[in-house]
Amino acid sequence: MMKEFNVEILYEDENLAVLNKPPGLTVHPDGRTSEKTLADWVAENFKNARDVGEPLVLSNKVIKRSGIVHRLDRETSGAMLVAKNQAAFLFLKEQFKKRQVRKIYRVFVWGEISEPFGFIDRPIGRSRGDFRKWSAGPGSRGERREAVTQYKVLARAGGASYLEAEPKTGRTHQLRVHFKAIGHPVVCDKLYAFKQPCLLGFGRLALHAHTLIFKDLAGREREVAATLPADFAAAEESIGFIAKA
Repeated sequence: MMKEFNVEILYEDENLAVLNKPPGLTVHPDGRTSEKTLADWVAENFKNARDVGEPLVLSNKVIKRSGIVHRLDRETSGAMLVAKNQAAFLFLKEQFKKRQVRKIYRVFVWGEISEPFGFIDRPIGRSRGDFRKWSAGPGSRGERREAVTQYKVLARAGGASYLEAEPKTGRTHQLRVHFKAIGHPVVCDKLYAFKQPCLLGFGRLALHAHTLIFKDLAGREREVAATLPADFAAAEESIGFIAKA
């Protein structure tokens, strides 16, 4: 069993589960390292999910993703849907493809945003300067794909803003790239804001996948929220944010 990370089960039925991924845990193997991943945890805890999904071929190795339907960056915490059988995997995959799954994040960004709400509609392409990055600016290369994000400000203090953000499209690094593009990069983003020090006690990317809204296999809408990790709770307290009951 995995002891390095505490993975909380937020919701479970016979077909699927929603897990609270802790920060620092990779979603699935990369073919190069032997570190434990969320896919390993799923395979150990939901035995029938071991061969569920679509395997990857990386570094000439077949990588089983054990029910993984979507992904979060290693440093991002929060809610993730996993399928416990192939029928559930295909059902959930189709919802993601049709943009029927709502993913609502909590995020701390640099700068105090003056407007209470915002809408970012900027296509995303590859960065010209760094193969690891994506860009929503005119200097991007390759195909630029539609990317839309909406957000609202929950609080402002100490040179930062606390936001609720919802990507309407599912591009790689979308929130990180979009907030960088409008001059408010995510706090402690060591790829897109590497010259800026971390704020509010964060030692990792200040991004948490807070709520998932989706349909289960019976067609019922489910809304599942992920408990905030300790660093988010401490940052909320430090800026005086009080969540509404």
